[in-house]
Amino acid sequence: MNILKTAILLAGMTALFGWAGWAIGGQSGMMIALMIAAAMNVGSYWFSDKIVLKMYGAHQIHDGALYQMTEGLAALANLPMPRVFIIDSPQPNAFATGRNPQNAAVAVNIGLMDILSERELAGVIAHELAHIKNRDTLIMTITATIAGAISMLANFGMFFGGSNQNGERQGGNPLIGLAIMILAPLAAMLVQMAISRTREYSADKLGAEIFDNPMALAGALQKLETSATKIDNPVAENNPTTAHMFIINPLHTRRMDNLFSTHPKTASRIEALQKLAGKLMNAGSRCNPWGRA
Repeated sequence: MNILKTAILLAGMTALFGWAGWAIGGQSGMMIALMIAAAMNVGSYWFSDKIVLKMYGAHQIHDGALYQMTEGLAALANLPMPRVFIIDSPQPNAFATGRNPQNAAVAVNIGLMDILSERELAGVIAHELAHIKNRDTLIMTITATIAGAISMLANFGMFFGGSNQNGERQGGNPLIGLAIMILAPLAAMLVQMAISRTREYSADKLGAEIFDNPMALAGALQKLETSATKIDNPVAENNPTTAHMFIINPLHTRRMDNLFSTHPKTASRIEALQKLAGKLMNAGSRCNPWGRA
């Protein structure tokens, strides 16, 4: 069901992008918009992981406790070993990126390792591996790219006006341009929020099943919710289209950040994990190095 919802939302995002192009320049505007989107998506498909990791100053590690934990959990998830990165940020957070499981990466903020227990940290890593297994990293990259392109087109609309029902230009209509500039990015943001929130619930569930300890992730989410809102993440604040990648919303210093949060409520996520814990307990537990006692 979540896959179907995501497919519908992505189709809606694509349709919105085409409408924005048509409203600005008629049929030719729509074609140009779609060509721009295609070019941006090709670039994001191949280089998005490198871009975002460099943006956050992440450096790759090849050994140590975090690396070994990720290796063990990747084996439990039947995934190739992802690259592991550390970000020198005090805000406790983490994200996954990469176009497919063979080219994936998990990035962890220093602040995350400072406040979580070993089991809670493993719960977070399992959550990020779930995003990789579900191929959410590619879905969210495409969504963010289209959302950014819609915003760009909307800015053009302010200057070039819209089109009539026959697709003919109505150059210079400031009201149509203003409507596009406001409504198109807002609609794109709402679709992006819906996709991200759907994928977070799925990753929570699969991550808890990989680690076989839903309450470890629940405990981690509670700590992250409390701590992340007190510590700024300047890079995320300056690049809000990357906020959906993190396990907890990294934005909080701007008034609109919480209103248009890309993450579901932490309390709702914890409640879902608590219900899952009961089901897994009844079904029995697989033994792993960090699972339930």
